[in-house]
Amino acid sequence: MMKKLLLALSAATVIHSASAAPLSYALKPQKIADNTWLLKGKLEDFSKSNGGNIVNTGFIVTEDGVVVIDTGPSLRYGKALKEAIKSVTDKPIKVVFNTHHHPDHFLGNQAFSDVDILSLPGTQQGIALHGNAFAENMYRLVGDWMRSTEAATPTKALDVQLMELGSHRLHLLPFTGHTGSDLVVLDEKTGVVFASDMVFYQRALTTPHTPGLHQWKKEIQKLRDLDYKIMVPGHGPVVKDASALDQMLAYLEWLDQVLEQAAEDGLSMTEVIKLPIPKDFDGIALSKREFARTVAHLYPKYEEQAF
Repeated sequence: MMKKLLLALSAATVIHSASAAPLSYALKPQKIADNTWLLKGKLEDFSKSNGGNIVNTGFIVTEDGVVVIDTGPSLRYGKALKEAIKSVTDKPIKVVFNTHHHPDHFLGNQAFSDVDILSLPGTQQGIALHGNAFAENMYRLVGDWMRSTEAATPTKALDVQLMELGSHRLHLLPFTGHTGSDLVVLDEKTGVVFASDMVFYQRALTTPHTPGLHQWKKEIQKLRDLDYKIMVPGHGPVVKDASALDQMLAYLEWLDQVLEQAAEDGLSMTEVIKLPIPKDFDGIALSKREFARTVAHLYPKYEEQAF
């Protein structure tokens, strides 16, 4: 009897220790080009196991200081990102960019309150308007990872498309396909383009704020025209060719066609959600789940156009 009691107490101690373990993102910077580093997110949905770390963030170390591309999904992530930067360089952080107003890209802003945080004007407005609601929803999705996180609006709206820091010329390019206000950053020196969520690769795209799939498809061609050597998607692995853009365009074209045909055939939203995903997209994570969300977001517009 005593032995069983001791075993039970030991098991309880293990469970308590596991639940009380500190939450850590354990961010490990990956060098992808000279002076350029990536913090790669998981190809998953938001959850309490990943703390919302599903996003690619990055930083560039210039002679004049560090440029940060997005701050992640929480204050905890933002602090971990600052520590990851310190592990690479002792140069100060010069500027932070928020590429758009989705929560996994800006909710780490509090950790960078001592530097300028820049975004496109539409992104600044979107965060000011929806930031707190996004934060509350993230609390529900990932729990304690969000502790003390509050929405911090970018401090300045971008009014230039070129910024020079040391020997790095950064092209700050406005796009609209994903949210209506999407910043793409191209470093002329290294040829690295941070495409933000204009590009998802090996992970299904999200559509809650897109102005339309037709617009997004047009801007994929604009991205293709950029003189880049390495592309960093907002979600998914880095590529050195056009494979991410090829997959994006094929997926967007399929989405557009299947929604248009379904509306013409008079299918209900429930029927559309049950449609199969083509085998060509088997390797894309969360495709079925995100397809259902996209149907909810966009199908009513296709029905209006059909009738």
